[in-house]
Amino acid sequence: MVKELVYRAADRRQIPVVVVANQSIPIPKSAFVRRVTVRDGADMADHAIVAASKAGDLVIADDVPLAARVIENGVLVITSRGELYNERNIHNRLATRDLMEQLRLSGVETGGPKAFGKKDAQAFANQLDRTLTKLLKRSAR
Repeated sequence: MVKELVYRAADRRQIPVVVVANQSIPIPKSAFVRRVTVRDGADMADHAIVAASKAGDLVIADDVPLAARVIENGVLVITSRGELYNERNIHNRLATRDLMEQLRLSGVETGGPKAFGKKDAQAFANQLDRTLTKLLKRSAR
């Protein structure tokens, strides 16, 4: 669902989208969407994303440590549930993630996120639209 929203936004706004993964992922035929396949290995896709990202880019990721790394490059991050991560809020989100990981490692059952639903997809679509509008206005200056 999220990928399809991103692909449609790329075509509608004529902006490039790069899908990075360590395996071949199907992408639509589009002049604006391309795939980069990296070597298999721990965090290889993350390393490629960080290396290629620059200020003014937008990354779609639920991986909080990856988000923290690209935000250092001036990148904005949107999660699949429509939460916007930036330099003002990523440190708190990373601290929460680290605390939850420590609790899990100590044996506490923390549960997982609720199932992805229509409200999440709508929140993502709305945040994607707002963020792209903001980034495109900035780049037009």
